[in-house]
Amino acid sequence: MSRIKASTAVLMAGLFLFSAIVGAALGVALSQTKYVIDNENFTEFTTALPTKLLDINGELITEFASEEKRDIISIKKLPQQMIDALIAREDKRFYKHEGFSLLALFRAVFGKLTGHSMGGGSTLTQQIAGTLYCDRSDMSIHRKLDELWWAVQMERRYTKDEILELYLNKIYFGAGTYGVSAASKYYFGHDATEITPAEAAILVIQLSNPALMNPFDYPNRAMDRQRDVLNKMVEHKFITKEDADESFEEYWATFDYSRTSAAATFTHDDKAPWFSEYVRRELGKMIYGTNDIYTSGFTVNTTLNLKNQIAAQDTMEKYIAIANRSYQRSSNSRKNQAFKIYTPISEMLSLLYGLSGIKVSEQRQETIALSTYTNTINPVIDVMSLMFGMDTLKLGIVNRSNAVAKSNIGKTTIEGTLVALENNTGYITALVGGSKFDSENQYIRAIQARIQPGSSFKPLYYSAAIDSLKYTPSTIISDTPIVFHTADGKPYIPQNFRGEWKGDVELWYALAHSMNIPSVKILDGIGFDAAIERAVALLGISDEELPSRAFVPGYPLGLGVCSVRPIENARAYAIFANGGKEVTPIAIRNVQDRNGNIFLNPEHDVRAAQQAKGAAAQIISPQTAYVMTQLLQNTVKSGSLASPTANGTKLRYTDAKGKKYTIPAAGKTGTTQNWADAWTLAYTPYYTAAVWFGFDKPGQSLGLELTGSTLAGPAWTEFMRKAHEGLPYKDFARPATGVVQATVCSVSGKLPTEECGNHKISLWFLSGTQPTEHCEYHSSTSAPRTLAVSRLEQELFGAGFASDLLITDDAPLSFNLDDEDTEQNSGNSAFDFDSAESIDRNFLLD
Repeated sequence: MSRIKASTAVLMAGLFLFSAIVGAALGVALSQTKYVIDNENFTEFTTALPTKLLDINGELITEFASEEKRDIISIKKLPQQMIDALIAREDKRFYKHEGFSLLALFRAVFGKLTGHSMGGGSTLTQQIAGTLYCDRSDMSIHRKLDELWWAVQMERRYTKDEILELYLNKIYFGAGTYGVSAASKYYFGHDATEITPAEAAILVIQLSNPALMNPFDYPNRAMDRQRDVLNKMVEHKFITKEDADESFEEYWATFDYSRTSAAATFTHDDKAPWFSEYVRRELGKMIYGTNDIYTSGFTVNTTLNLKNQIAAQDTMEKYIAIANRSYQRSSNSRKNQAFKIYTPISEMLSLLYGLSGIKVSEQRQETIALSTYTNTINPVIDVMSLMFGMDTLKLGIVNRSNAVAKSNIGKTTIEGTLVALENNTGYITALVGGSKFDSENQYIRAIQARIQPGSSFKPLYYSAAIDSLKYTPSTIISDTPIVFHTADGKPYIPQNFRGEWKGDVELWYALAHSMNIPSVKILDGIGFDAAIERAVALLGISDEELPSRAFVPGYPLGLGVCSVRPIENARAYAIFANGGKEVTPIAIRNVQDRNGNIFLNPEHDVRAAQQAKGAAAQIISPQTAYVMTQLLQNTVKSGSLASPTANGTKLRYTDAKGKKYTIPAAGKTGTTQNWADAWTLAYTPYYTAAVWFGFDKPGQSLGLELTGSTLAGPAWTEFMRKAHEGLPYKDFARPATGVVQATVCSVSGKLPTEECGNHKISLWFLSGTQPTEHCEYHSSTSAPRTLAVSRLEQELFGAGFASDLLITDDAPLSFNLDDEDTEQNSGNSAFDFDSAESIDRNFLLD
């Protein structure tokens, strides 16, 4: 009991001290009001100005603007229920106090001292005074006293209705809307003069925390708070219980559950909507308090090049459309084949035996199922959700029929993304996050999506192989069937595309042609840990996020079984192009305030952080980066990018003097298991671009016709051709020391002899790793074949194949399985051995 009395005494003493301080401060502040001239004008605060986004050349991209500067509404035009809802929730004594409430202040202080939330201590007048004249992000007593002083001045100068009008036209209602008029149009799609009691309640609950009260994101939470406001309106006799219930029911009966909480500004003119939305989100992390991006008049100098952006948007729009047409055509063809066979049979059986239930097509079954769900099951889910106040019932958000419809669309709509970086700066010069940017599609796949990279992952650990000195560009690797064994003893059998093998190949050839078996052998040779360490360093994945990315030590990793974001993949390849130095993708160079002063300088911060790393900013050596670039140029010259780029000739230009030249290019394609994702990652001395196509739902096949080479490759080529127009010739920078060029036999990987004839290729090596022995492969006409057949037979026998599959004298060195096995394994699944159930079937292709 004595402890309780002591605590009460301390609390009362604290309240008394606070009252004394507030009283004294208020007395001093009020004493100053006699010096305020009679014609003072408190509405002369800083005019709201939009934030401008400029590209790298100073061209206007778009503006972020609130609606307040041109959408003011008189309080006389507002429905009374809007004012009543505001007063009922925020300040029921508004018309009685003089700008502040001592009772509310004491209540707020008591709650702060006791650790209990007992409501805020600010009146409506204090809120608008703080919004206009103070920094409300400042939680100090000094700010509260300033706010209090300005509230008293406003009460002395203006009528209550004038203060309310100022409040309702200036306060923030969330989603980029300032003022009740703009908010009404955003939340309800109509003018503020038509606001209903239920809508008024929705608006006033946004005042406390719009991010958590947005009805489009949290309908049930908004519903609960809305009901509280309506009950308070009934309690204060602003509205009857019947009217409150009727308005509530009407609002939710017509509510669009499928709508997302898109920013109110996304409909503004915008030359690069995907990029602008990314910048808006980044600014939201940097700017807070009274400085907001919609009214503070900032100028944001970005890294975007509008010329490149328009090229990216045009290219992706074209190829997303091509991909969807191709998919629909092939999908319909497959369906028609099935219908031709099975529909007549089901119809005959239904007629013979009166089985009307089987006389339906696949489309009709799907339609009936969706209709049953929408009309029968879904209403029950909605009612249960409303009754128990649950946003989800383990089935998802309320009104799941809309979500199901969207899901069905997502299953049959191919998306695509492109992000381009300037190699030496990391500037994001172009960004397309998907198909058309609108209220239903704002998922920036280039930044947010985590996708299996497929064979585009291979160069990352190939660079570690080059560093290890165990492998060189001319190292011979046997491309023949092989069984690997996992740590627990299970067999793992990687497959090449279409079950085809080439025998002995050189490393450069294996990479250029994206051969799976040689790649897994290289992974096995350098070790899983070394491969993961190198990949993570190039991609820039943090330690905190790594556990969720499936970088599991094991053979599937060699074929890209992990998840990366397109912008991370682009960064990795840009590091190759940048001589191995770290590349940090950035979109904002700096932000200037309305007076032209630097307000934020993100690029400076990035450069300072890179400089602070010292030698650690060199992710891989310049020499290894150059060797990798030379290896990846072979993909363009003769590998999987040869066809899309016409062996690189599609990147041919004419300079100002009329001289023709071809921009060097290097890169890699990737197509994941079941043809689910199509990638191209490639770069020139100027830019690196990542292009991806696929479904938002992982794993669904694009079809055999849409691969990294046939879809993403042409899109990359077309974008790069447009982006490089007008640029002078430039080559990849070669290190002054540490690399050497050598001509080798393209079959044996050794120094060529006269017998090698045209079997020669020029490759770059780390100094000291170039071959020193001469080719013995071409010493006789029969020796090469005899040697190759012997090696291939040994590998086949070691892999467990029967002797009848071994090569005869007249059999080709490169062969396929029979038709059945070719079809079965074209998707890189495991062979159907007796122990097939224990074989890892997670294979990718290119």
